[in-house]
Parts: sequence; C-alpha cells; structure tokens
Amino acid sequence: MAQYDVVIIGGGPAGYNAGIRAGQLGLKVAVVEDRVTLGGTCLNVGCMPSKALLHASEMFEVAAKDFAGLGIDVPAPKLNLPVMMSQKQTSVDQLTKGIEFLFKKNKVDWVKGRGKIAGQGKVEVTAQDGAVQTLEAANIVIATGSEPSTLPGVTVDQARIVDSTGALSLPEVPKSLIVIGAGIIGLELGSVWRRLGAKVTVIEFLDRICPGMDAETAKTFQRALTKQGMSFKLASKVTGAAAKKDGVDLTVEPVAGGAAETVSGDYVLVCIGRRPYTEGLGLESVGITPDKRGFIDTDHFKTGAPGVWAIGDATHGPMLAHKAEEEAIAVIEIIAGKAGHVNYDVIPSVTYTFPEVASVGKTEEELKAAGVEYKVGKFPFTANSRAKINHEAEGFVKVLADAKTDRVLGVHMIGPDVGEMIGEYCVAMEFAAASEDVARTCHPHPTRSEALRQAAMGVEGWTMQA
Repeated sequence: MAQYDVVIIGGGPAGYNAGIRAGQLGLKVAVVEDRVTLGGTCLNVGCMPSKALLHASEMFEVAAKDFAGLGIDVPAPKLNLPVMMSQKQTSVDQLTKGIEFLFKKNKVDWVKGRGKIAGQGKVEVTAQDGAVQTLEAANIVIATGSEPSTLPGVTVDQARIVDSTGALSLPEVPKSLIVIGAGIIGLELGSVWRRLGAKVTVIEFLDRICPGMDAETAKTFQRALTKQGMSFKLASKVTGAAAKKDGVDLTVEPVAGGAAETVSGDYVLVCIGRRPYTEGLGLESVGITPDKRGFIDTDHFKTGAPGVWAIGDATHGPMLAHKAEEEAIAVIEIIAGKAGHVNYDVIPSVTYTFPEVASVGKTEEELKAAGVEYKVGKFPFTANSRAKINHEAEGFVKVLADAKTDRVLGVHMIGPDVGEMIGEYCVAMEFAAASEDVARTCHPHPTRSEALRQAAMGVEGWTMQA
C-alpha cells in the first residue's frame, strides 16, 4: 500500500489547496478526486463558469443598452450562444489544468478515483475502470464539498428542470425562466439569462431575498434587480412540478396559506441551497456520524475519529470557496505542527450581479440581536465622482463600528465592483482597525474606493463628499 503523511479526499478548493500547502511544507500528500479534472464544483460547474457567463452577458447588455449613450454607435449586438459557452469552457479548462501544474510543482499525487475511508488510517480508492487501491495515511482530510439541494415534488432532469450545473449549459435562451430560491446562486444565474433575453421570475419561500444578507442591503438589491426586469414572488412555496416537452408548470402556494396557482416557464432552475457531499465516504468505519443535514462536526477541524479531519463544505459554516481555502491552509499547518487558524469573523461574501453586493462581518440585525451598541457610517455611490462619471452610481457603502471602541464590526456594500473593494475592509478588520483608521487613510482620486473612506468618515459624522 502507498503510504502518505496526508491523504485528502476531494479535489475542490478545500482539497487542492490543502494538497498544495502540504506539499509546500514537505509532507508526502495525495489528493483523491474522481472527476476527470481537478477544481471541484467551484472550477468546473460553479464559481468559475458562472463568472465567465456573468462577465460575457454583462458585456452583451452594456453593448446593447449603454454604448449609444456614451457616444459609441455600433450595430445592435447579436448573441452567439455556442461561442459564449465555448469561451466559458476554455477558461475552465485552463484553470483546471493550472491546478494539475500546481500539483506537479508541489509534489502532490493526484490519485484518480472515488475515495472512501476503510478504517483508521486507510483510504480505499475505486478508479473509473473498477480497479481498487488502498492508501495508508497518518492523517485523512475530508474535503468532499457539496452538491445542490433537492426540492420535494420537483425532480431535476437537467432538461427542462435544472440545477445550478444545468443552468450553466442551457441549449438556448429561454423565453421565460423560473428560479426557485432567491439566494446568491439563483440570482447570479438568473441575471445571466435575463441579460441574454429571458423573462426571469424568482420564487422564494421567505418574505425577502438573500437570507443572512444585511436587510437594508437586500432591499436595495431587490429594487435594483426589479428595475432591471427580474420579478419576484416572495413568501411562496413550490409544491409540485410537471415537466412537458416545451416547458414546466409549477404549482405555487402562499406560505401563509391560500389558493394555489400555476406558474409556467420554458425552464425551471432549482437553487434552494447546497448540502454536504458526505454519503458513501465510509465514515462509519471510523465511528463518524454526520448530522441530519450531512455535516460533519469538528473541533478545530478534528472529527471524533483520531487522525481524521474535515474542512470546507463538508463542515458547518458558509459554503464559500475562500472559507474552504482558509480551512485547508489551517488544517495542514496544524498537521505539520504549526498554529493554523481561521478568523470566521472576517469571511467576506460577494454576489457577482450588477450591481455587485459584498459584505464582511456582522449585519445590523446580528448586532442588535447580540445587544451590541454600534454606530453607522453610510455613503452613496451617487456622490462618488468616479461612479457617477461611469454611470454606475447605484448603491452604497455602509460601515458598522463599535460605539465605544470604534472597531469595525461589519461592512456592507452594493455597487460597482464592490467585490474587489471589500478586501480593504477584510484587512482592516483582521488588524482590528477602527473606522477612523480607514477614514484617515488617503485613497486615490477619482476612484470608487473613496466611497469606502467616506463611509468610514460617516461613523463619526464627518462625511465630506455628501
């Protein structure tokens, strides 16, 4: 049997980053992955292909709607969907090949096949041709990621009823697309197809979009999407679906009770969240029992079984690739005898629509529930010179700071490219900065980033540009 210091089950952001860090630290490491490419959901059918389509569809809409107003006269753009899908796949292929290169560079073995724990210190790998091999390891890291959650009464066939994977490769632009679930993934993919010409209706069980998002930000976000043409049916539940040759009929009822109605569309996208992929891993062979949702409980990434660790979407916490990466680094550093650590108070979240939405830290609702006294500084992009001249002035930056110490507790932004700017506040919060630290830091003019400074000024009431 091949022997390793660490065997990692899963080659997504948690797994491949853990493998690379282990190689850097001189550990003998193998990553077990049964896809034909590395990168997991994120690179293959998640973060990366969705961002490729978001970028391309945004360029298409800008060319169609905004060029004339900028003094650029061009013929109306025509969509070439096969080429758009092809460039998406080319980018994905380049990224997954890049992970293979990094494995070779850092001496990480990629063992191809489906892995399962076969007792303490053993991982059994079944290749696609049925061949089985067993790896021995002092440490086993579960990094198996997650898969789309299912909805009773709505069967995903990847034809007319699709999940997030199917929505990345629709064969045509729907005349009408129904999205079940008003979370980040559904709104991003809904935005792609709306820009390309679909009428998009979003059905959400709760009475608001994006649960967990700062409430004021979520309301502003919904208004922006509605203005763009997306429609919402909130506080509604889907109780059944009938797929036909040319469309789908959904049965929809008010959550509070009332008459059911039929909502029809060409395609239906089921986006009600994700669930950990922990079935069939042989967890019982080492005495690990996931909770009823499939999550594995851990204490500093340690499971209840000696030498077995779990990270990423297989464990509790936000299902984000960068959270998984942080845990990957930390768990390997602990295994190597270092002080691995993740600051869960500084895990940013970004929605890559237009406008973008980005946040880090606590929301106002969380601070109120915890009884924390706080101050608010807020600055609109309508008062930011760069955003204004670029005709991208929708949204705001909001800074929440401790009323006594001025320490930054949370930041919420909606506006142009805020996903790129939230990192400034991640660094500030990692260093326990006060809002005044940001307010007194020189920012380049004219840039959108000045809004971050002006919002920080607002905490103490001396915003200068609005």
